[in-house]
Amino acid sequence: MGIVMNRRRALGTVAAATLAGATPWARAQSMLKTAQIVTGFQAGTTPDVLGRRIADKLAKHYAEAIIVDNRVGAGGQLALAAVKSAPADGSSILITPMAMMCVYPHTYKRLPYDPQKDFLPVSNGVSFDSAIGVGPAVPDSVTDIRGLLAWMKANPKLSTIASAATGSPLHFMVDMLSRSSGIDITHVGYRGSPAAIGDLLGGQVAGFSGPTGTFLSQPKLRVLATSGEKRSRFFPNVATFLEQGFSSMVMSDWMGFFVPANTPPERIRQLNGLLRDALLAPDTVLSLNTFGMEAAPSTPEALASMLASDLKRWGPIVKATGFSADS
Repeated sequence: MGIVMNRRRALGTVAAATLAGATPWARAQSMLKTAQIVTGFQAGTTPDVLGRRIADKLAKHYAEAIIVDNRVGAGGQLALAAVKSAPADGSSILITPMAMMCVYPHTYKRLPYDPQKDFLPVSNGVSFDSAIGVGPAVPDSVTDIRGLLAWMKANPKLSTIASAATGSPLHFMVDMLSRSSGIDITHVGYRGSPAAIGDLLGGQVAGFSGPTGTFLSQPKLRVLATSGEKRSRFFPNVATFLEQGFSSMVMSDWMGFFVPANTPPERIRQLNGLLRDALLAPDTVLSLNTFGMEAAPSTPEALASMLASDLKRWGPIVKATGFSADS
């Protein structure tokens, strides 16, 4: 049940070939009076940071005024519901992590949106890997995943790995490690990374499953494996799950830009070109790197393909856990 998502090279190739003639800043047409970038997460979170960076770049090129609208609640669902119901004129732009589009349909029996029918893809925004790391509860002699599993087998009461949200891909990554290794690992779900990191540093939990960017800001934590097909540029000395013999745990995540269904193709093409320029601007790339993310603009078609592929892929993964957000 491998989850191979080496998209950076594919997206770069597709984007370069298809977007070479994209509308540049100086030729942006049909500027809107106002526009909003809608995210389902609080200020300071990675979707919010990305949204604000892009809003600054699009201002005066796509719309005279652009705001970031944080529709916080229901695990991001409120933002998707809001954009679904917004006018289909390009004035409401959704930025969402992959999970809301591809995992939630398998964990919730009822969603206020259909990821493929209610939205049109515009461009992928970023790609990023995840990792499993440990805190002070785990001895320094543990330096890789095999060592962690051996330690957990010998210390079953301490065999705990936290994540920032139950029902997230990071939760399921813990479950996958447990099932693939035959070691009973208890997942501890938190509401956000700060509380999980606090307990990890305090020794209440042994490990943490999170985006690589979370570990960049926590030098006291030790990363034992990253999830990409290749080593993370942010942790080049850390072997991947694949290198350590866990091929089923190769995965990458993404955040994409969407607009309401029935938005005119001309508006999507315009926005796609402007998003590409904004994402690849040197200051944007540098800012994203501080959060462990890499700019990965794509064509609308490439994002649609990613959505369809991940929507199909996560179904059996979620089913194997027996998890339901409605239970």
